[in-house]
Amino acid sequence: MTNPDQYRGPLAGLTVLDLTWVLSGPFASMVLTDLGAEVIKVERPPFGDVARTTGPYIGDWSSYFFSINRGKKSMVIDLKKPEGRELFLSLIEKADVVMENYTPGTMDKLGLGYDTLSNRNPRLIYAATSGFGRTGPDRDRPALDIIVQGMGGIMSITGEPGGPPVRPGISQGDITAGLYTAIGILAALHERERSGKGQMLDISMLDCQIAILENAFARYFATGEVPKPIGTRHPLATPFQAFLTKDGWIVVALSWGVENQWELFCATIGRPDLIDDPRFDTPGLRTKHHGELEPVLNDALRQKTTREWLRELDGIGLPCGPLNDIPSAAEHPQVKAREMLVDVEHPDGFSLRIADTPVKLGRTPGGIKGPPPALGEHTDEVLSRLSGLSAEEIASLRQAEVISGPLPSPVRRIQEHEAKLSSSGKPG
Repeated sequence: MTNPDQYRGPLAGLTVLDLTWVLSGPFASMVLTDLGAEVIKVERPPFGDVARTTGPYIGDWSSYFFSINRGKKSMVIDLKKPEGRELFLSLIEKADVVMENYTPGTMDKLGLGYDTLSNRNPRLIYAATSGFGRTGPDRDRPALDIIVQGMGGIMSITGEPGGPPVRPGISQGDITAGLYTAIGILAALHERERSGKGQMLDISMLDCQIAILENAFARYFATGEVPKPIGTRHPLATPFQAFLTKDGWIVVALSWGVENQWELFCATIGRPDLIDDPRFDTPGLRTKHHGELEPVLNDALRQKTTREWLRELDGIGLPCGPLNDIPSAAEHPQVKAREMLVDVEHPDGFSLRIADTPVKLGRTPGGIKGPPPALGEHTDEVLSRLSGLSAEEIASLRQAEVISGPLPSPVRRIQEHEAKLSSSGKPG
């Protein structure tokens, strides 16, 4: 279990009002939370962030929600009510950042768009993450991870040669947008130190896909050739891919500009005859003649186990590694030494092992500050501290259903609903 008092982090003292939901926005605010910011999820009644209902479950908790909302706070405000909007505006006055990942225009329709909020707090950083951004012909279209992965081109270059398009094994459309959102927020906060002014950040998931495919676009515009799927190998360097061994897989990557690396590799795998073959003399030639070279390398590397090859290739300084599945990666000594997977205890009596922040700061370390919040768990505390409301005022708002919380887990309601459908014989 991580010790919350151990981690103040470089963003300690930063207050973030987080209206984001599902993945792209919550991943961004998770980065800020792990680095010390106070992130307050402003959730909608009665179920809050829909990710709370996404399986697999541990008791009444979504492990999906748990992993990216650790250490945050939660309050429930009905922003469709005038009193709720005014309450939110009072919080804006004390906030450094507000985040949302709705379709563009949603916050404006609520009367809580950037212009309104910045008039209330000129130092506010307003971060909006959406599928296509606030401009262009697709601005009003909804988008999920796989939509922008498909539109951006990454699925067209992922998979085996001649095969169908393949979605990468993670929601990298969401996660990439989340990372760029966090980067943009930090950049805007730094600039605010000079100007004293806030600004708006407009992040498009599709833009982010184009940005991370920089090499594919550069190759296309340089050569006119359309990039295609090429399996695990690299389009510009060879060998730079995964190979089947006697008992598993190994990943090998020859570095650019390292003297004698090709020669040492050939000698180590028992194929010194390849050294003087003019077809394979340079990285470019090896890539050009990849179809002729790969079968030879495949045959050679199948002769020993992954462990044996790792020992021999490490001995000549060749970049290599095992191709791990998730359980193997979790048990890898390097991952353990870096303490990248930690157990986070929950008050309900269970713990979940999740990935910690990879940002290792020496003097002001970040880290997971605790479990995720119950829905509306911190409503009263936040309103009392940031808005200065009395217990009587908070009780009045709760009675008017402007605020609520803490609320029961929506997972339990779903499970109860499914149980009723099952007992009645009706399809779920």
